Order: sequence, then structure tokens, then C-alpha cells
Amino acid sequence: MSVFFTSDTHFGHDRGFLYGPRGFESIQEHDEEVIRRWNEVVGQEDTVYVLGDLMLNDNEHGMECLRQLNGHINILYGNHDTDTRKKLYATLPNVTILNYATVIKIDKYQFYLSHYPSYTSNLENDAPLSQHLINLYGHTHQKTNFYQDIPFMYHVGLDSHNCYPVCFEQIIVDIKNKVIVFSNNTKTDL
Repeated sequence: MSVFFTSDTHFGHDRGFLYGPRGFESIQEHDEEVIRRWNEVVGQEDTVYVLGDLMLNDNEHGMECLRQLNGHINILYGNHDTDTRKKLYATLPNVTILNYATVIKIDKYQFYLSHYPSYTSNLENDAPLSQHLINLYGHTHQKTNFYQDIPFMYHVGLDSHNCYPVCFEQIIVDIKNKVIVFSNNTKTDL
């Protein structure tokens, strides 16, 4: 069983400014490919945390897309998750609602999950990575993995992961590499 993170799937959001930069000609192509890529890496027994903005515009279409996704899905709300959509998400058999933010621990690492980037830690001390609270977030639609180049603020959105959910292990590798670069190649106890 693996753990994955993502955000901002925006199923049904028929706007070129969304699907175009992601490399698609239409929202239909976008939604089909996002579902395919998700199911390519996520198995039925895997866990996925979705950090908001799952669908827009056509709720019926959005729900049909969500029904096709593998894994147990934990949803945190984003700015486009209306009261109606929240009620719809709760009807899905493979979904747990976690509200707007939560803290989880995987192995020895702690994560603050939210739709929005949040300052949760810094590099002012030499503490190991396991002693920092790492913010995983979406919302920004950025193409890079780190908010303002800060090692403990990691973007899990589709836009910086080629429209795939990103696995826990890859996040840790990316953050460790970023800490090393950020610390001017001074290796710390990660």
C-alpha cells in the first residue's frame, strides 16, 4: 500500500487557461488523461490525499470522474469546493472528508496538509527533517514543487507533477535534495 498526494484536479473546469498549460486541447481530453494517469500509479488499496478543488462547473460530470479513481481518497477542501460539492463528495464510498486542514504522520515525517501554502517550518535550526512540520499544499497551479523555493513547503498539485499524483517517497527525496541545495551543499542530518 502506497500513499499519494495531489490537488486541483478541476474535473469539468472547461477553461483553456486550466487545461491548455497542462498540455490538453479540451477539458474532455484533460479529464480522461488525469483519470488515466491517476489510475496508472494509484492502486485500489492505496491512499490518496487530495488537497482541494476536485471539480468545477458540471458537478454531475465531476462526480463521474471521481467515481473512476482508484484508492481510498481523503479530501481536504479548497476554495472551489462549495457546500453542494462537499455534500456530493461525502456520498462516494471510497472517500473520507478531512475538512480544510490536518496534520498527518507517515513514517517519521509530519505533514501539515492544506489547500493553501502555509509557513510551518524553517531552516533556522539544524534539526533533522523528521523534526520539521512540512506543508503540502495545492492552489497555486505552479509548475515548480516548492513555494518561493522554501524546502518545507511542497506543491503537490497536478501542474508540477505532469498531471500525476505524487507519492510520499518522491516528496521526501525532493525535499531532502532541496534542503541540501538550500543549505549551500552543507549536508544536514536528514
